[in-house]
Amino acid sequence: MPVKESTFFPYIFSREEIRRILAAASTHQGRFIWASMLRRLILVLYCTGLRLGEAVRLNMDDVDLDRGTLLIRNSKRRTRIVPMRDDLVAELRLYVDDRRKLLLDRAHVDSEALFVRRNGAALHTKAASNAIRKLLRRLDIKPAQGRVGARPYEFRHAFAVHRLTAWAEEGADVHAKLPWLSAYLGHQNVIGTEVYLKATPQLLELASTRFEQHVRRARQPR
Repeated sequence: MPVKESTFFPYIFSREEIRRILAAASTHQGRFIWASMLRRLILVLYCTGLRLGEAVRLNMDDVDLDRGTLLIRNSKRRTRIVPMRDDLVAELRLYVDDRRKLLLDRAHVDSEALFVRRNGAALHTKAASNAIRKLLRRLDIKPAQGRVGARPYEFRHAFAVHRLTAWAEEGADVHAKLPWLSAYLGHQNVIGTEVYLKATPQLLELASTRFEQHVRRARQPR
């Protein structure tokens, strides 16, 4: 079957919006969703591009803070290892310590889940999604009602677009980088990653300029 080009255009958080979201998450006070957990969940989503379900399903055994990696098991029929930056590793070390204290205070049997609710039970995707949506609405990033506007899944899109934009600004060939980003995100093929090249006018212009320069150099006589 011919591969069709995706026409989906995601909402892309600005870096300022990411900072606002993290600041709000860091002071969140909910019945089951607590600040330390919510902040680190959002950081994992934004800094690694994991799907929300992939992040929520992480167990403690999937997190190797010494090597700085996350093990994503059986997602879309694939398992992959996702490296992390040192600053995210440092954040997760702080969270793991907070998590340990929470479970001790609740006299709760240690859960296998990385992300746990205030009562010590494992976080579920629906609860995580609802908490993030409420946060986005409170910050006026998402409309007060309806399913339109930014979604929890948008952190994955923001990660991809911001990574491609950084590569383009560094002068890298973003088209050559796409397969690497595709593998990191766990896409089944590069078509699912190419859509990000059109996600913002800035990235589209940077990618187009880089491609024109590449073609121009290829046409020069040798």
